Amino acid sequence: MDLRSLRYFVAVAEERHIGRAAGRLHMTQPPLSRAIRQLEDELGVILFERTSKGVVLTPAGTVLYDETGALLRQADRIRSRVTDAAGTATLAVGTLADAAEQVGGRLVPLFRERHPHVNVTIRESDLGDPTAGLGAGLVDVAITRTPFDNTGIATHVLRSVPVGVVMRDDDPLARRASVSSAELAGRRWVRLPDGSDPAWTAYWTGGGQDDASPTVRTIQECLQAALWNGTLAVAPVDQPLPVGLVAVPLSDRSPSDLVVAWPKTGRSPLVRSFVQVAENCWGL
Repeated sequence: MDLRSLRYFVAVAEERHIGRAAGRLHMTQPPLSRAIRQLEDELGVILFERTSKGVVLTPAGTVLYDETGALLRQADRIRSRVTDAAGTATLAVGTLADAAEQVGGRLVPLFRERHPHVNVTIRESDLGDPTAGLGAGLVDVAITRTPFDNTGIATHVLRSVPVGVVMRDDDPLARRASVSSAELAGRRWVRLPDGSDPAWTAYWTGGGQDDASPTVRTIQECLQAALWNGTLAVAPVDQPLPVGLVAVPLSDRSPSDLVVAWPKTGRSPLVRSFVQVAENCWGL
């Protein structure tokens, strides 16, 4: 039994509901259910009785719950003493603009529950740097999107999201179920900053760029260029859009992966823990 599984067990026991416990733990329901099943398999007992209203502890589960509280309190005391002796630890997390809210809203609270004494800082990168500061050594770990040059960088896919072309809702193609790149030939697209990763640029822009194409560095600049000037842009289909814009799926472009990324060499224990939290958070 590991401490993380026991903390999951306690949350389910106290909430008496897998869904509520998942919300309390800032994670999705499937990985929590898997963790509870694995704990039951490891112990060889049934810990919860499933009902239409949630779950209740079995006699074996009640014993485990009574014993676990003291164990977790002792573990917290040990952790506190060790971290106090080591001094303040820091972790710099890089994100792209559209991933920052997901990091702050989901990952950081769960990570801080595991490492309450770690000082977590968030560095938001613009569209010119798909590694979100990782390639330049400005951060320890990053949440970003593919594709980009991952030389020296390891990644783990959190989820894949189809992409679409962002256009005004009065565009002749706006009501289509999907469009192809060929149908957009001759249209004007946004331009990413000079020197941006070629693979990144080719994926997130189209071919219709000229001197008049606006250079955009943020998601909002990209959306405003589409809204005010009818310039086309590529974005995940789940990207929140202002009134007046739609995202029409691109039929000939593969989905983009939301990934957690870190240096292939010198990965610290805090980075390993953050990657684990990210994996658990998205349940992949």
